[in-house]
Amino acid sequence: MLGLIGTYDKGGQVMLARGVYGPQEDTLLLRDALERETIGTGTAVLDVGSGSGFLALAAARRGARVTAVDRIRRAVLTTRLNAALAGLSIEAVRGDLLAPAVGRRFDLILSNPPYVPAPDAGLPVRGPARAWDAGHDGRLIIDRLCDGAARSLRPGGALLLVHSALCGVSDTLERLERAGLPPEVTDRRSVPFGPVLTSRRQWLLDRGLISPGDDKEELVIIRAQRAE
Repeated sequence: MLGLIGTYDKGGQVMLARGVYGPQEDTLLLRDALERETIGTGTAVLDVGSGSGFLALAAARRGARVTAVDRIRRAVLTTRLNAALAGLSIEAVRGDLLAPAVGRRFDLILSNPPYVPAPDAGLPVRGPARAWDAGHDGRLIIDRLCDGAARSLRPGGALLLVHSALCGVSDTLERLERAGLPPEVTDRRSVPFGPVLTSRRQWLLDRGLISPGDDKEELVIIRAQRAE
């Protein structure tokens, strides 16, 4: 059922299943930010949009109690498989963003959500694009995370969020500030357009999201912390 198609072993091995988002530049940038966080035995971590479970595994290896959430059934199964192969205990559940964690509080929330601006206004309901497309402005998921994260964080807890500058860094900073999570941009990295952005270059140009000649996108890490 998983249809295993390969492994990824930079910073930890994971098995990949068809249609499940594997570790890429945004994942690795978020992993680097995660490594700077104080994590130990008993730290409660929530990985929203876990994909293959790469980030959940990285947190669990440091002793964290990790809950991984994804809306794609195959991603949840892949995370469970990778946790079992690594000999790590991770609670992997299927659900919509923060919904499976209602009533619980975490020390750290990680998220590499869908954030790519797309010609379709809504979220895809099937296929691999569910892992990256997020409406015309790329914010259908990000805005909900910004609005709801504070309720799932303990006092002093933090949100680590990665997304592209194409979907509006300032919008995210303002939304988190309004939600009671003062944010800061901690990391930036420019990466070449991948197949998805390359394929919709003209559409991005028409919407004014890129300029002629652009062939890279900027990825950012935003860290937002709830007051003690």
